[in-house]
Amino acid sequence: MTGELIPLDLMASSKDRVGITRRFPIGPIAGISPFNFPLNLAAHKIAPAIASGNPIVLKPPSKDPLVMLTVGEIIDAAGVPEGSVSILPMSRELGDRMVSDERFKLLTFTGSPAVGWRMKERAGKKKVVLELGGNAGVIVDRSADLDWAVKRIVTGAFAYSGQVCISVQRLFVDEAVWDAFMDKFVAAAGALRVGDPADASTDVGPMVDEANALRTQAWVDEAKAAGGKVLLGGTADGTFFPPTILTDTPVTARVCSNEAFAPLVVAFPFGDMDQAIDAVNDSAFGLQTGVFTNDLDHAWGAFHRLEVGGVIVNDIPTYRIDHMPYGGVKDSGLGREGLRWSIEDMTELRLMVLAWPQ
Repeated sequence: MTGELIPLDLMASSKDRVGITRRFPIGPIAGISPFNFPLNLAAHKIAPAIASGNPIVLKPPSKDPLVMLTVGEIIDAAGVPEGSVSILPMSRELGDRMVSDERFKLLTFTGSPAVGWRMKERAGKKKVVLELGGNAGVIVDRSADLDWAVKRIVTGAFAYSGQVCISVQRLFVDEAVWDAFMDKFVAAAGALRVGDPADASTDVGPMVDEANALRTQAWVDEAKAAGGKVLLGGTADGTFFPPTILTDTPVTARVCSNEAFAPLVVAFPFGDMDQAIDAVNDSAFGLQTGVFTNDLDHAWGAFHRLEVGGVIVNDIPTYRIDHMPYGGVKDSGLGREGLRWSIEDMTELRLMVLAWPQ
């Protein structure tokens, strides 16, 4: 945690005065983490809470709570002060009570937009950080290294069965390289192996449950009925959904406008970079966008105009490292995570003014 020295002598009456800022712990924190990364996304709440001197109560995901219970044992064994970290599996109803409890000074939630924004309405006066969903876009322009773009986009779209809030969902490809790129992309995605995630040779495992696989099937069927064309996949098998690529899909279809959270990509050709940027921005979400280009003007133009929390040049929007600011705009959330930025949210800025008597 850093402070700042601020000269205050902007006018004669403030001569010989100086300001010093320092950050102080905000107080008890309520944290709620999701199922898809039960360790990493919870650690993004617990680690900065410990570092900033705040106690935290974490509700781990109902589908996989044991990971963080084990981490809680490790934290306790490491000698963290008793009571500073509490891992409490609980029902959604009890979690709702935690959201509205005035004793908590900060709510940090990672999960679905519908749930997150309702929580904000009930949070009262506490500070709220929301890391919500998205329908992340990727732009591939005519100057891009197509082999690199294909390799990374296949990973960004289908790893973890697409159950990542920054998974590649919407793909915009310059019409000058559309045919060449799509041939490579469909072939690479079609070569992925779907199967048991415990098998090291598996590329794509099951979705979290059969209900989500069936929901994805319904969305794909809706897109097909509206004129969408399935280039690959598109049919559920129990909890498994294969890598799926669609084109000619109306942007109003749920596979485009909502968060799919599934191993599917909807691809669109574009004529110029401004058109691609406008298409990415035509969304209720704005988390991160990938831009594959070797044109510096296109990279800067995307950075200035894309309505997102992060622009990743020559890589996928699924890229994240722990110490970068991470978060979105519009329906994708409020605030930023990443060690420094989380600590800022978990602390209050306090100013001390020093005056020398005259």
